[in-house]
Amino acid sequence: MGSLTLDTMSEIFSGIKGVDYADLYMQSGVSHSIMYEDGRMDTLSSSVSDGLGVRIVRGDNTVYAHTMGTDASSIRMAIGEAQDMSGADISSPGDECESPFVPVMSLPSLDTGFFHDLDTSLRGECKYLRQVTFRYRTSRKSLLIVRGDGSIARDERAYTTFAASVVLERDGELETGYEARSFGRTSDDFWSVCGADGLLTAESIARRALSRGLLMLDAIPCPAGAMMVLMDGTAGGTMIHEACGHGLEADIVRKDFSTYRDMTGKTVAAPIVTIVDDATLPDMYGSYRCDDEGTPAGRTVLVENGVLRRYMTDISSANLGGLPRTGNGRRESYQHIPLPRMSNTFITPGESERGEMLEMMKDGIIVKKMGGGEVNPTSGDFVFHVSEGYLVKDGKIGSPVKGATLTGNGPKALWNIIAVGRELILDPGVCGKSGQGVPVTDGQPTLLIKNLTVGGSDAGNVS
Repeated sequence: MGSLTLDTMSEIFSGIKGVDYADLYMQSGVSHSIMYEDGRMDTLSSSVSDGLGVRIVRGDNTVYAHTMGTDASSIRMAIGEAQDMSGADISSPGDECESPFVPVMSLPSLDTGFFHDLDTSLRGECKYLRQVTFRYRTSRKSLLIVRGDGSIARDERAYTTFAASVVLERDGELETGYEARSFGRTSDDFWSVCGADGLLTAESIARRALSRGLLMLDAIPCPAGAMMVLMDGTAGGTMIHEACGHGLEADIVRKDFSTYRDMTGKTVAAPIVTIVDDATLPDMYGSYRCDDEGTPAGRTVLVENGVLRRYMTDISSANLGGLPRTGNGRRESYQHIPLPRMSNTFITPGESERGEMLEMMKDGIIVKKMGGGEVNPTSGDFVFHVSEGYLVKDGKIGSPVKGATLTGNGPKALWNIIAVGRELILDPGVCGKSGQGVPVTDGQPTLLIKNLTVGGSDAGNVS
């Protein structure tokens, strides 16, 4: 039986006539996932995701055919379907050929021996605990992209996440606490990562979740009104990602859904604000060597000293808009077409000390951790929940508050940043767009923002 070489595949896709772009995307992945709840293993699952897709692009029109499997017959099937849908003349590998792609066959198993002891330890220390949940997931993925320009790209990616959540009850009042860590590593070396708070351990993650829940039991209702907000670096980059980042993705810009359309070279934020998307950071959840179109990963300065410099692009949006390719073409799996997506997106560190910012704000709230929320991606208007926050009075941090929300507009908030701290903290997550989810990391230093509307359960004000 003959071998279907990568050179042969490159010749097939570079030889397609009458199209603007064509590629073959092949993926093989395996994952393990465990949920521990109520003192026992609740869910254990493993999955394999092997498949491929063939894409044909003419102008604004994209044809995409995908199928399970990565063998030669699967390649022939996807090529045939793409040819039927697009009308393009695509050569097909012969029946005697073998695929050049080697699927991922194994992944280290998850060590869960610590679950029971950690659960018992937490419950022994806190009489208010009613529920403890641990979620632990690891995955590994191998990619091969053959592009119509003749180039070939490969990447290997690994992801592991450990999350702890607790439910506490005191005098009929329920509160929750949550903490998670995710890195671009498999489970066998996940616990060797040193984060901003030291060596990563399951115990430190679980105890932070418990501490957050206990704080909320003692929290007072949050006052409401327009006020200064000190967004601690630990709050995560939710605002930057949701309220600003999506508006800098080139497909959103091209569809005229973004307030940043036709704004390159113009000032869009305070001069102390620089925003970067960087897929090359080691071990981060949103990192990769090449994107899902084979474009090398890079560092893209989106906003520099308040001036908009560049949008994030995939191949299609770059070609249609005459823009540079930034390596942000990402997809959830072989079943999806790539889209311009963020990777690791953050505001770069500034020069202000935290103490200085507290003195500058005098009164307001400090946000230590953000929760969920809602964003209008067209306007950048947002409402975010605060899962850990504190009152600030006369520059001093006071009582924890509950029921707090932040309401505002992302582009306006960038103008209202009046101080940027020195230490960058990155926070992982999964970004959803057009029905696809991809791993990302968002981050920021501590930020002092004026004129944010704080909603709360107390109708009074901060004074």
